[in-house]
Amino acid sequence: MEDLQQFLDESSRHHNHLCPRQILGVRLGLMGIRQLELEPSRGSKRLLIISETDGCFVDGISAATGSTVGHRTLRIDDYGKTAATFVDTKTGRAVRVAPTLDIRERTYAFVPGESRHYFAQMQAYQVMPDAAMFTAQAVILNVSIEQIVSRPGQRLECDMCGEEIMNEREIHENGLSLCVTCAHGGYYTAAKIAQVQYTLEQFAVV
Repeated sequence: MEDLQQFLDESSRHHNHLCPRQILGVRLGLMGIRQLELEPSRGSKRLLIISETDGCFVDGISAATGSTVGHRTLRIDDYGKTAATFVDTKTGRAVRVAPTLDIRERTYAFVPGESRHYFAQMQAYQVMPDAAMFTAQAVILNVSIEQIVSRPGQRLECDMCGEEIMNEREIHENGLSLCVTCAHGGYYTAAKIAQVQYTLEQFAVV
């Protein structure tokens, strides 16, 4: 049996407190690696986790599994869901773990007399059995593991903006190698007017 408190302590160090979503992340992380019959990925690249949200939930997953963004063993595709898919990069097996739809309502049965939902979740998430907390479903990735992981160290320059693109994230169109932003538009739009105004203010005569 895993030392749950150890993982909770590790997660809480990032926040100076412990909250229900951190506990949920720790428990879900432990559930995921058990489903794949793998060990935590501390120093290993075999386990890949794709989380469907960010925040303290992910810190809980990371504390329990050893997967991190920095080691490229943890990715975030933000769907706003406290769920994650656990991938064995060696076998290709993938399992998505998510909380049961009524998990919050179920907590009260495990902490009789506690009517405050926050504290009910804090306590119950630490003692509820996995079967009462989570569903696990085998899934097939729509993108190959090779594409997701890519080859680190690969670099080229975007033919349009000139910025460097790492890890084979370029898009090839019409004979050009483009970054995602130049090819399809990104999460930002250059504020050209604001830049011009700022420049004029810099050289304004006072």
